[in-house]
Amino acid sequence: MTTTQAPTKDYRGRVHTLSRDIMTDWMAQLKEATRTPTPSAYLMISGNCVEILRCFDILPVFPEINALQLAIRKNSLPYILKSEEIGYASDNCAYVKADVGFTLCGGVGENGTIPKPSLIICNFVGCNVYIKWFEHCASMMNVPMVMLDIPFLREATPSKDDIKYVMCQLHELIGACEKLTGKKFDIDRLREILRYSARAERGWARSKELCKNRPAPFDAYFDSINMMGPINALRGTKEAADFFDAAATEYEQMVEDGVGVLKEERFRTVVEGPPPYPYYRNFRNLFERWGAVAVQSTYSTVGGLWEFGFFHDPERPLESIAEQMLVHNLCNRSLIERYKQIRKYVEEWNADALIIHSIKSCRLFSAGQGDMREYFTRELNVPTLMVESDLEDPRYYAEAQMKNRIDAFFESLQYKRLRAGNETGKQATT
Repeated sequence: MTTTQAPTKDYRGRVHTLSRDIMTDWMAQLKEATRTPTPSAYLMISGNCVEILRCFDILPVFPEINALQLAIRKNSLPYILKSEEIGYASDNCAYVKADVGFTLCGGVGENGTIPKPSLIICNFVGCNVYIKWFEHCASMMNVPMVMLDIPFLREATPSKDDIKYVMCQLHELIGACEKLTGKKFDIDRLREILRYSARAERGWARSKELCKNRPAPFDAYFDSINMMGPINALRGTKEAADFFDAAATEYEQMVEDGVGVLKEERFRTVVEGPPPYPYYRNFRNLFERWGAVAVQSTYSTVGGLWEFGFFHDPERPLESIAEQMLVHNLCNRSLIERYKQIRKYVEEWNADALIIHSIKSCRLFSAGQGDMREYFTRELNVPTLMVESDLEDPRYYAEAQMKNRIDAFFESLQYKRLRAGNETGKQATT
């Protein structure tokens, strides 16, 4: 059997349009803030506490999203080279290098597209490279920095002392926000913001749950990336809550109508690791031509792990924020916990295979992925493919090699499926 051509229809649909529209509005706010005295703060995606900033009308700015956009638009390489000129190594995080180069070239501030932050918040969750990134940003722009030290999750649940430790730091952050804005902290406003967060998180979780259906109504890797903007950058707003209500409703209707993201869903996968953003569409097409749909992904949970039942609690505002930063995001969890998460995805979402996209410049994601492949292949008998490129640097993407690996993998899956069908047929006739 030969592979099918990548679909020509506009598979993105209404949810993609809604996501694009509200994220375009947010980026317009960033541009406007370069010309106004609007207070803004740098923040990391992983396990972030964006709701606290919203209490003080501080505009959240995510350098990761800026780096991602540069890569999607194929503009990242000049900025990466600029950072390497000043001493960043070739194997440093390409997100960091793209953002630092962008800043050095005037992309931040009055003449750029990103506002100069009034405050830098380093919510250290999992990746110590980010500490140096934000320290460099604070130094380059002469901006005060607040460091939030989030203990690594050593067991399945955090200790009470860990939660208390993070909550104490959140109080310190609140004090810094009060000093920056001249506004007093309003716990009732935080509760209102958290209600919007919880609504968005429930809509996100419901959407992910619907991918257990066959066919899946959306690709929980590629399409989930379009929804990561609203759940991370806009969480705590009515716009994000309304978006995820609409997304869940749209996907529920697709499931009811028996409509999938592809014309024919032939293989169901779980995907580990970020995508190669400079070649995002090409990478997606390499899987779609085989009728392969991701029914779950780990990368979509870097900001928060909502599909297993955790949502922000307005009745325990600071405690639930601390819990989300400690526990309910991918990057602060051990490899053992990541294995459990992936196994749950494979079994409960009825996946045929695991795809690992190893990122050359990201140690956080890539460390241990060889062992991960061996574990799922040999211990759990889950067909597993590992390919490598980079999420930001286009120099590490070799499409011909990538295509050969992916085609060979799905050819083997197809052969095993045909062979299993033939064996079943023989048994039925004897």
